[in-house]
Amino acid sequence: MSPMFVPGPVDVAPEVLAAQARPMMPHRSKEFETLFQRTAEKAQKLFYTQNRIFQGTASGSGMQEAGVRNFVQDTVLACVNGAFAERWYDVAVANGKQADRLEVEWGKAVTPDLLEDALRKKHYEAVTIVHNETSTGVQNPVQELAAVVQELSPDTLVLVDAVSSLGGVKIEMDAWGIDFLLTSSQKCLALPPGLSLASASDRAMQKAETVKNRGWYFDLLRMEKHRLKDSTPMTPAMPLIYALDVQLDRIFVEGLEERFARHAAMAARVQAWALERGMPLVAAEGYRSNTVTAIHNERGFPVAELNKFLFQRGMRIANGYGGLKEVSFRIAHMGELQLSDIDTLLSAMDEFLA
Repeated sequence: MSPMFVPGPVDVAPEVLAAQARPMMPHRSKEFETLFQRTAEKAQKLFYTQNRIFQGTASGSGMQEAGVRNFVQDTVLACVNGAFAERWYDVAVANGKQADRLEVEWGKAVTPDLLEDALRKKHYEAVTIVHNETSTGVQNPVQELAAVVQELSPDTLVLVDAVSSLGGVKIEMDAWGIDFLLTSSQKCLALPPGLSLASASDRAMQKAETVKNRGWYFDLLRMEKHRLKDSTPMTPAMPLIYALDVQLDRIFVEGLEERFARHAAMAARVQAWALERGMPLVAAEGYRSNTVTAIHNERGFPVAELNKFLFQRGMRIANGYGGLKEVSFRIAHMGELQLSDIDTLLSAMDEFLA
């Protein structure tokens, strides 16, 4: 398996890929219900929550839409400091919500004081925050941001996108007071794409009961009704749930704290390498991601040329995202990757830069 250093889809372990080849079963069968319940209980540990787990047949963007449609009737504040935070704002607007933006320059974090100012000016039903902004390598201080919401506007729901961080970084849903936490299969969880996982608090679900036009496919009250019977309203992505079952076991064998420490060590190695070579990081100090690093392309080389060079060695990295394309490049260090893989990549990149 040649390692990919892109922020998803990431490499998947052979035994996890193989799990998808198991025979299908009826999704209304006792056997499937047992499996579905088992994966949900394991996922609770990953989310650090006692709350319900939803296993959705969609990418993380589908769960962004679910959050907006279920928990917001009118007003939502979107914290926007990168492309995926921008997407959540766009999703809210596309669903007819009155969405305001708390705009922060790309590369900088959404800080508690900025959120405090916004919440003093206006009341919102919910605030959307992207925990780990894949486009810039910024990790927002979600724990501190949630605390601001609880203090200033306790009935405002905290909705968090942890698509590119959950499973690679410790996020304590219950302890931090997050109402809706979502992620995708193809990032830190190191599964094939197509599955989203989310958890919602009781008070968020109570709010959903008052919200009109929640849609059908992403109606979490509909999903909840089926979830209580260990099932889904529509046919689930069964092969991905087979894979999830196997991969969660592998994650717990490694140990959650060990997994988080491995991601932190890989991030530190990549970030030190870039800075030593005079290439500044896009993310401000103190807010740097443990799962993906965005680096300013100070040397001005074509990123495609670097990737061509790496590809001959069985590796690849990612170009910058959106307006940061070519002027930056991204190295993801998530999922199955080890420090030794990072060292192999960085020595190849040194060869290219030389």
